[in-house]
Amino acid sequence: MIQRFLSLEWKQFTRASYFQKGIAIKILLFFAAIYFGSAAVFLGIGVFFIAEKLVPSVDPVITVNNFLIYWFLFDLAIRFFMQQLPVMNIKPLMTIPIKRETIIHYLLGKTTLSFFNFIPLFIFLPFSTVLLFKGYAVMNVVCWFVSIISLSLSVNFINFLINKNNKVFYIIISLLAIFVGLEFFKIFKISEPIGIAFNALYNQPYLVIIPVLLMMILYRINFNFIKNEFYLDGAISKKADKVDTTDLSWMDRFGSIAVFLKNDVRLIWRNARPKQVLMMSFLFLFYGLIFYTQEVYQKMPVFLAFASMFVTGGFLMTFGQLVPSWDSEYFKLLMSQNIPYKKYLESKWYLMVVGVTVSFVLSTPYLYFGWKIFGMIAAGALFNIGLNSFITLFGGALNRVPIELNVKAKAFSNTNGFNPTQMLIALPKLGLPMLLFYIPYKLINFEAGLLVLALSGVLGMIFKNFFISTIEGIYQKGKYKTIAAFAEKN
Repeated sequence: MIQRFLSLEWKQFTRASYFQKGIAIKILLFFAAIYFGSAAVFLGIGVFFIAEKLVPSVDPVITVNNFLIYWFLFDLAIRFFMQQLPVMNIKPLMTIPIKRETIIHYLLGKTTLSFFNFIPLFIFLPFSTVLLFKGYAVMNVVCWFVSIISLSLSVNFINFLINKNNKVFYIIISLLAIFVGLEFFKIFKISEPIGIAFNALYNQPYLVIIPVLLMMILYRINFNFIKNEFYLDGAISKKADKVDTTDLSWMDRFGSIAVFLKNDVRLIWRNARPKQVLMMSFLFLFYGLIFYTQEVYQKMPVFLAFASMFVTGGFLMTFGQLVPSWDSEYFKLLMSQNIPYKKYLESKWYLMVVGVTVSFVLSTPYLYFGWKIFGMIAAGALFNIGLNSFITLFGGALNRVPIELNVKAKAFSNTNGFNPTQMLIALPKLGLPMLLFYIPYKLINFEAGLLVLALSGVLGMIFKNFFISTIEGIYQKGKYKTIAAFAEKN
């Protein structure tokens, strides 16, 4: 029966109208998997020697065990955003004599084949091999390795559960932030007691039974959860008990574009994927911490300019790049209304401006790093509003991949709505600000680079009508191709 399921999924993939596009994306993902898998293997080999060099007075195994908790919490957070859980059309299967248990076991089995479950294998298998070559006890190393893999699969099944309840995810992220804060400010080293537990898994091989049992219990919990919802009148068909009637009349002040702005606000408020993208754009605010806290980047301001684009451009780069795909489910109806296309594009521009502005206000804590850094963030915000927004809208004219709003998907990993053209459009969005800053910075000084970057954004706002009209012409030219593409069912 499992073989039959695999055969059905292969036929569904190869016979779909988007097969060529889907296979191209799969090839790109395959090469990405090879790259990250190879990096994980090299990391696994080097972990022992890195730990030995950083803390020479402590056994590398103990050092690794002390920080394993952060690995698992980080793994869970990344899985939540990027791991695409398996989906299967079960309605046709419910009318034929196939046991529900078989289908559920197949679905859960597919989750274990995720690339995210192979990453721990690529890291900890080479690390365990190094331990064996270094003369560590075979039984201890093998049981410890089995424990780590079992815990990784447990994280996989926990992720399956928290996808049904986002509150659990927020709690876990908050705990991670608290743990890191306590450890960083040396208030309480939370890693030590948890590290003792992981060290016990290594020193007492028989304790391997605990992670294995935990994995089995979580598997059973997931199994029962799916089984209880495995009915046509259960989770598959949901009834609307309450209609959200949020008052958006205050947006009428925006005139003829108000109808579009209201539509976008409702779209974000009522659908899972736009909400996830909005949350993801908030995380871009912390991108600057990667660069502003490292002394090496202080001598390379061009990379600081690169980081500044992300601090205020999160919403623009995540939500904006999928215009007009967000409206794909009702695009034909939208285009049949007696409303100028220019107003539609203008509303999207204003929405991105609001996103950049809110991100800029929330970035004020970066004043801690000095006025130069904050000035770079301000210049980046102006560039995002004045030029990046129009580059993003232009890229949308080339994006004709529909998005299913009612399907809960990962903001990062879901290829629904993905177009390789977006990768090409991303080059000027990231490279142009670096170039505009670097040339005057190199020829004159740092302040000149900031001024040119900021003025480029101001000029973009001055010529807003010209850019909008030009982009409108491109959208109008491909309007019917876009309608036809959105009409295709994936």
